[in-house]
Amino acid sequence: MEKPVTIRRALLSVSDKTGLVELGQALAARKVELVSTGGTARTLREAGIEVKDVSDITGFPEMMDGRVKTLHPMVHGGLLSVRDNPEHAAAMEQHGIGAIDLVIVNLYPFVQTVMSGAGRDDVIENIDIGGPSMVRSAAKNHEYVAIVTDPADYPALVTEMDAGVGATGYDFRKMLAAKAFAATAAYDSAISQWFAYADQGQKFPPRRTMASKIAGTLRYGENPHQEAALYLPEGPHVSGLPQAMQVQGKELSYNNYNDANAALELCAEFRDGPPTVVIVKHANPCGVATANSLEEAWDKALACDSVSAFGGIVAVNRPLDAGTAEAITKIFTEVVVAPDATEEAKAIFAKKKNLRLLLLSDGLPDPRRPGVNQVVIAGGLLVQDRDSAAVTEADLKVVTKRAPTEQELKDCLFAWTVARHVKSNAIVYAKDGQTAGIGAGQMNRRDSARIAAAKAAEAAETYGWSEAKTVGSAVASDAFFPFADGLLSAAEAGATAVIQPGGSIRDEDVIKAADDAGLAMVFTGMRHFRH
Repeated sequence: MEKPVTIRRALLSVSDKTGLVELGQALAARKVELVSTGGTARTLREAGIEVKDVSDITGFPEMMDGRVKTLHPMVHGGLLSVRDNPEHAAAMEQHGIGAIDLVIVNLYPFVQTVMSGAGRDDVIENIDIGGPSMVRSAAKNHEYVAIVTDPADYPALVTEMDAGVGATGYDFRKMLAAKAFAATAAYDSAISQWFAYADQGQKFPPRRTMASKIAGTLRYGENPHQEAALYLPEGPHVSGLPQAMQVQGKELSYNNYNDANAALELCAEFRDGPPTVVIVKHANPCGVATANSLEEAWDKALACDSVSAFGGIVAVNRPLDAGTAEAITKIFTEVVVAPDATEEAKAIFAKKKNLRLLLLSDGLPDPRRPGVNQVVIAGGLLVQDRDSAAVTEADLKVVTKRAPTEQELKDCLFAWTVARHVKSNAIVYAKDGQTAGIGAGQMNRRDSARIAAAKAAEAAETYGWSEAKTVGSAVASDAFFPFADGLLSAAEAGATAVIQPGGSIRDEDVIKAADDAGLAMVFTGMRHFRH
């Protein structure tokens, strides 16, 4: 059984000085000899803590602007020596190498330097060499050496030493070693990503590395028998749900995060537009609307498919007011995401204890931001650009005898924006800034068109309208119509305008069917499959 190791000598070299003085005082009070470098030693001395310079140990001064200070056998011999090995012990005695029992190291702020917008020379200068070397040496030799890379672990270290009467236990050192190797791996990952993407413009480098840090475990995954956790990317990344403030409600589940992200991404399309409400169920929108107020937009979005909205996720692009909060709480809602909320709105939501209210202090993300998405498959990883491309009115090509009216064009673009966030095959009917019917995830486009129309007909019956909202609507298809049947289904539902990518070998047949039905149709030249 591995023995405890008494901490007699510690080497401290940190970029982040958080908690350093308190730790130095605690170690000094426990009769630990402190050895340090540059700014770390200066900080300790200014606090009245006795400390030796590394140069006193190595016999060499720090040189080359501090690039070379700990890369020396007097340091790494003290870290890597196997204390119970007679040959190692003899070498230490012969060369006057003292054992180092504890290493406190955190690394140059490479990521922070990149994020500050610093020039290339400054970024390169903030690649730490000696720090990772010490961390890896100490972590490899964790049977004898404790390595602490995270200031958050300083209190646990002191507690461990007190419990061990100045010593650390093997299990504790193993835990620290695992964290240390993860820290250097993440550090190297950030450097390799910067070189590949920012410095050399390689979208798909020969080796793709990515570091992330656990934010917490979740209650379970998609199903109760699956374990799950939330991780945050290390390095530059966009803010989203994990950075939101949860005002109230139960812990978010795996499915909550997935569905709420789908709602947020779609709502972000309208972040600079009029008040907008998005309702999502199982990662598909079931109602989207814009209006003069959030409360009006909520009523219009709910009317699209009030059955599916039950137990759904809601995202809005404006701070929540009391009237909208009151309207949302009339049905069971899992999560509400908003840039902010009034105190009156918060008080209304507070009456629904299980409803999760998330406020985005950084606002909605940029829907046009660059980046990549990745999907794990058996035996590999699929990586692709985010689908951040957009279509404007200027990109549309009228292919029918009748051109769409100004209102039909607005409805087409609105339906198109929603359709890009609907699972394929996707069909979206829209009219006057409101989804009228949504057909998602079907194996053929005709069935999606029919399902969307059926939902619209059901809504008309539920609300007592004289006709379904699909009458006089625009219909969007995320990919081309391979046959005329899907388009004819839309015409039967009352659509008068169509927006689709085009590009089918049967485009002429589809265009003729549109002309025969009196429809206006535009091609985008761009599809938006979402699997």
